[in-house]
Amino acid sequence: MGAQLSYPGVYVEEIPSGVRTITGVATSITAFIGRARRGPVDTPTTVFGFEEFSRRFGGLWRESTLGYAVQDFFANGGGRAEIVRLADRTTTSAKFTVGGLALVAAEPGTWGVALRAEIDKKDTDQSVADELGVAKDSLFNLTVRDASAGGRTETFHNLSTAQNARNVQSVLAAGSALVRVDGDPTGTPGDGRDPLGAAELTVAETRAKYQRGEVARTALDDAELALRQAVDGALAAVSDGAPLTAADFLPQGGEADHKGLHALDHLDLFNLLCIPPHQREGHDVEPGLISAALAYCKTRRAVLLVDPRDTWTDPTQQPETWLDPIDGPRENAAAYFPRLRRPDPEQGGRIADFAPCGVVAGVLARTDAARGVWKAGAGLEAGLVGVPDLSVRLSDGENGLLNPLGVNCLRSFPVVGRVVWGARTLAGADVLASEWKYLPVRRLALFIEESLFRGTQWVVFEPNGEALWAEVRLNVGAFMQQLFRQGALQGRSPREAYFVKCDAETTTQADRDLGVVNVRVGFAPLKPAEFVVVQVQQLSEQLPS
Repeated sequence: MGAQLSYPGVYVEEIPSGVRTITGVATSITAFIGRARRGPVDTPTTVFGFEEFSRRFGGLWRESTLGYAVQDFFANGGGRAEIVRLADRTTTSAKFTVGGLALVAAEPGTWGVALRAEIDKKDTDQSVADELGVAKDSLFNLTVRDASAGGRTETFHNLSTAQNARNVQSVLAAGSALVRVDGDPTGTPGDGRDPLGAAELTVAETRAKYQRGEVARTALDDAELALRQAVDGALAAVSDGAPLTAADFLPQGGEADHKGLHALDHLDLFNLLCIPPHQREGHDVEPGLISAALAYCKTRRAVLLVDPRDTWTDPTQQPETWLDPIDGPRENAAAYFPRLRRPDPEQGGRIADFAPCGVVAGVLARTDAARGVWKAGAGLEAGLVGVPDLSVRLSDGENGLLNPLGVNCLRSFPVVGRVVWGARTLAGADVLASEWKYLPVRRLALFIEESLFRGTQWVVFEPNGEALWAEVRLNVGAFMQQLFRQGALQGRSPREAYFVKCDAETTTQADRDLGVVNVRVGFAPLKPAEFVVVQVQQLSEQLPS
């Protein structure tokens, strides 16, 4: 409404321009789900590098392939990964006592055996005691240290077991990434160390005495033996659990409880999904889990990267036995063959085969950053970093058997090295004749859909009339025009590249009565040049006239 005109003079009014810029969403946020040595369970955690993954989830682990896939992702150009750690019901947490206070590792797994804790009452604050209404002697300090490589140390001052602002349960729950209080503490803890920390201190003191000649070698041996036995006992009391199964990804009530695969519900956005094999050689992701992940990716406008079966080593064998059990929207998935072959540092450098989903996700992220989501993540530019060999070296003829089936091949070429050599979705088999045959076309469509979904939220509850329609056409058209200028669409002019319709034709009076506004957006994507045909002709020498 205009300003109330009450006195003679000049009035200044600001008129809305109707411009609401639609920003394109990210295109290569990759979610990884699997088993890890440590980390929060059923909770997506963002990491921006493999060092951060190692610090938070324990890095490479012989019992799981998740760490290898994440390492490949970042080595090949990935920038942001969302990690979901799953653990079966047999996974337990390390427990220990210090000064009479029972503590438990904040996250399940044997990693908690490396925790060391100490309680002291040095320099507790009298003013804090007065503020809390407790005696100074009832306050204590707690130091917790992760003794593993690169571990962190946490120190909490002026804690109390009473129900007040410095209650140890509340403080650790809010501020500690390492421990929680096990049960309800009673009484005031005394000075002391945890059992393993005390045993380590005894070894250190005995070693110093032995070096000074105060005790015999047998005393040091006895102290070291006691420490080893204490560590073995602590490890025996905690478990990393059993290898995952499809039931761990699809638990009963998982959708309602946001667990397993549905832990990704906590994420605002992800574009690619990787589910590496649950175990090493000889194990594959179950077809039922792949089907469920496909359906979930459809609802989240994401793409699932499917790994080949471990037993599939002969490219001349048709992969129907691998692909047929998969049910769901195949246009939201892409499969790659063969597996990667390289030394495994967790097995003393033994040559092993690894799933390619992580390295492919990294290549897609690198291509998105350099060229855009509409460029196929394949070709001579799509080199595989950190991949010295492939489990199967494909020939052109073998590649020609798999490509028409919608299976993207990883190839090894002289000089160039290992590259991604395919850009089809699982719906890209020639016999299906799908409009979503090519992965860059599908990913561009998902990018446009997600961007428009987020960029048109302001339309909700606006008056549904011509003024609104014009604003929608202006803003959506500006977004599509930007894509056209970036080279994402075909055509020599915007008219040939896209259209945006929002008017009385798309939104009838019946629609308006129902509170509906219809926006129709069409685009002409650029499809990858999959086959290059060079025609060579010999010109005959012209005879003299």
